[in-house]
Amino acid sequence: MPKGLRHRLLSTSAAAVCGVLTMLPACQSRPDPPGRGSASWRQVGSWHGRGDAQTENFTSDTGAFRIAWETRNETTPGAGRLYAVFRSGDSGREIMDAVNVRGVGHGVEQAAAERPRWYYLTIESANVDWAITVDEQIPGQVQRPR
Repeated sequence: MPKGLRHRLLSTSAAAVCGVLTMLPACQSRPDPPGRGSASWRQVGSWHGRGDAQTENFTSDTGAFRIAWETRNETTPGAGRLYAVFRSGDSGREIMDAVNVRGVGHGVEQAAAERPRWYYLTIESANVDWAITVDEQIPGQVQRPR
């Protein structure tokens, strides 16, 4: 290959690489501004007690839930249990687990069912006081920063 041609090819290649490298930062995805495209939550119910319980029916338009739970006042260390299940409000069929924990603690779980429907929770508890709050995700609504 002639020396002049090789020099031009190297110069052209180097310029092309530099051009691509300077454009890379522009190709990176940018996060949405706060509040844009995020979901909001609507509380569908809050319950507390000790021992087993069944909630009243509640409806869901999305089937997407956030479940906040807490257990406390365990009578025997390590013997506390909280198990909550979403059930069909029409048939009573088990749809999905909401919470399944042992001991004292708290947390937030997320669960999604296959479709909107009427629901209720069955709660099995042993040796702890418990509290559960269920929120439904409402997509497409902007959640404003506070």
